[in-house]
Amino acid sequence: MRIISFNVNGIRSAASKGAFAWLAKQNADVICLQEVRASDKVLESTDFQLPGYHSYYCHAQKSGYSGVGIFTKKEPTKVVEKLGFALADDEGRYIHVEFGPLVVASIYFPSGTSGEERQKLKYHFLDKYLVLMEKVLHSKRPTILCGDWNIAHKNIDLKNWKTNQKNSGFLPEERAWLDTVFDKKGFVDAFRVLNQEPEQYTWWSHRGQAWANNVGWRIDYQVVTPDLKKAIKKVAIYKDEKFSDHAPLIIDYDI
Repeated sequence: MRIISFNVNGIRSAASKGAFAWLAKQNADVICLQEVRASDKVLESTDFQLPGYHSYYCHAQKSGYSGVGIFTKKEPTKVVEKLGFALADDEGRYIHVEFGPLVVASIYFPSGTSGEERQKLKYHFLDKYLVLMEKVLHSKRPTILCGDWNIAHKNIDLKNWKTNQKNSGFLPEERAWLDTVFDKKGFVDAFRVLNQEPEQYTWWSHRGQAWANNVGWRIDYQVVTPDLKKAIKKVAIYKDEKFSDHAPLIIDYDI
């Protein structure tokens, strides 16, 4: 089972750069998109469809903002578009599909880079979502949480870690939250199961020559329940073409 997670930073922009032509060739079973930033009317266009896939989206109330989506070859048994709290649901930050017991979600965590108030909202989101993650564990359902989590976990996960320790996305409190997710709750960072190498980034700033010089951050994840750890067979970050300021994260599972 091949799953791709990809923050498109505007689906129209990514499509214009060839993202859909590339996605169509990947033979993925499920494709999770974040930061879609388009309405249903726009997404109904054949430009934003993949032949052979079912598509599902969750939009923000604010036009042209946030939004997540999922393409899936197999029709799911259920689609859920809500987490149950306003910051997630009003901003279109979550959608999941179910295939019997298996759950695959596309999630877009808030960023705190615009200021202190937004960072407070980010912490609110983290607190709320951790409670829901605990419920995922109690459900005993195999679950794959794909998306842009807007946090780099460890020093290895961003180029300039020393100078970013006071910046949103690498704050001690954010990193401690991921420590809780992985070390205390038992969720698994699927990419790191098979790749522990440095300079494995998924996002690059528009400033300077960040992409060209690989001055990036690894903030896109596929986080899985512990029962799926042994199912992780292959991981990759696709950088041969640039469709967005994020790169697609591709993981193959034996499911």
